[in-house]
Parts: sequence; C-alpha cells; structure tokens
Amino acid sequence: MTTDEMKLRTKKFSLMIIDLAEKLPTTYIVKVVANQVVRSGTSVGANYRAVCRARSDREFISKMNIVLEEADETLFWLEVIKEKLWINKTELETIWKEGNELTAIFVSSLKTVNKRMNSKNQ
Repeated sequence: MTTDEMKLRTKKFSLMIIDLAEKLPTTYIVKVVANQVVRSGTSVGANYRAVCRARSDREFISKMNIVLEEADETLFWLEVIKEKLWINKTELETIWKEGNELTAIFVSSLKTVNKRMNSKNQ
C-alpha cells in the first residue's frame, strides 16, 4: 500500500469516527467519551501525515509509535462504546475492523524499520 493510499485510508478512518460520534446519544458522559474517541481517532490520520515527513528511521519510529498509541486508544474507546451499548454493534463492526487493520499495518511498518535499523547497527 502506498503512502498516499494510507493517507487516504487514515483520513477515511477519521471521518468514520466523526460519523460514529455524531450518532451517539447526547448525555454528558457519552459526550466525554465521544470527545475522547474523536480526538484519538482523528489523531491517527493527522499523525500519520507527520510519519510521511519523517527525515530518518529514528524519526519515523518515534512518529509511528504516536500513531500506534492513538490507534490503540481509539480501539479502547470503541470497546467502551460497544460495551455500554450506546450504538448498534453492527455499526461499530466496520470501524472496529478498520481500526484493527490499521493497527496491524502500523505494527508491521514499525517491525520492518526496526529490523532495518538493527541490521545497520550490526
């Protein structure tokens, strides 16, 4: 998958998260959680763009770890939303699946670059 395709995919994920948040109930507590999932979910795409501008493997790893943390946090908030039954489970499935796939891609990218760095240092 190209960098541009990943930029588009992470942006679509952000939009999916925003769409989800707009469908949630409007109680105070739900708004707090919605704010958290929107912050972390949109941060995935925004920080991925920073990864694309990394000037070194070290910078790539540092920035990609931030993306990975945000993706993992988003999955946490999605779990909370699911367990609280604030939205239809089938609506969450697509977002959950995409979040997990993106997380797997980020982990794989980190492993590849870490391997390359370790082989250079030997």
